[in-house]
Amino acid sequence: MEQFANPRARAQSPPAWEYVLGRIGLTAKGVAWGLVGVLAIGIATGVGGAATSRQGALHALAANTFGAVVLILLAIGFAAYAAWRVLQTVTVHESDAKKAWGSRAGYLASAAIYAAFVYTAAKLVAESGGGQSQDQKAHHVAAVVLSWPGGPVLVGIAGAALVLTGLWNLYRGVSGTFEEKWRADISASARRWGRRAGAVGHIARFVVFGLIGIFVIEAAANYNPNDAVGLDGALQRLSHKSFGPSLLGLTAAGLIAYAAFCLFDAFNRDLTR
Repeated sequence: MEQFANPRARAQSPPAWEYVLGRIGLTAKGVAWGLVGVLAIGIATGVGGAATSRQGALHALAANTFGAVVLILLAIGFAAYAAWRVLQTVTVHESDAKKAWGSRAGYLASAAIYAAFVYTAAKLVAESGGGQSQDQKAHHVAAVVLSWPGGPVLVGIAGAALVLTGLWNLYRGVSGTFEEKWRADISASARRWGRRAGAVGHIARFVVFGLIGIFVIEAAANYNPNDAVGLDGALQRLSHKSFGPSLLGLTAAGLIAYAAFCLFDAFNRDLTR
């Protein structure tokens, strides 16, 4: 391949086991978002699907033996993804020092989130699906933080950070910057479909992160922890608005598109970058 023909690329190329961690982790990420999208469609159509966060999707899987096996495999995938992100903090390729440290911070945050998913998955398997919903956790965390001195400000900042995360996803979806990490040898037709899935998927993530952020900001403004919701609660509330089921259906379809993008990314990302 071209990247191995170039001595510089060969020097920067990660070892085979790092490739494996990256591919497995990105695949697990795609499967998890696909589960969220499918369960969200259940809400939009009124056919079950009450749990729509990634934790909620994992909770639903843990209810039966086959699901528990899938959950264990996902936990392994999440662990691989977290480990890969940690490795990227060491092997980050940025000529600009500020960008390099920004990338490292992002990689570590991503690793922490997926390490938490590993813990959640393991706990759900051990408890056979028990535990709090994401909304209950959001209410509890908001109540604790709101009770602190300056708590409403902290909750408001957290909500603003979620809104900014949504806007960042919107930017990525519209600009197509996610393509920059793909291999150069992808066919034009494959790249076109990957670009479409990535654009739709990132815009759907803009919707859900933006909604969660707005509800968290409302919790800070009203000093009411019950206003804070997780991804599942945000989609449930969306379904109760005017034209909500239709909007939720489109958002759910977008999340499935994001899952397809993650799977495409898993097999087509240039892991030397």
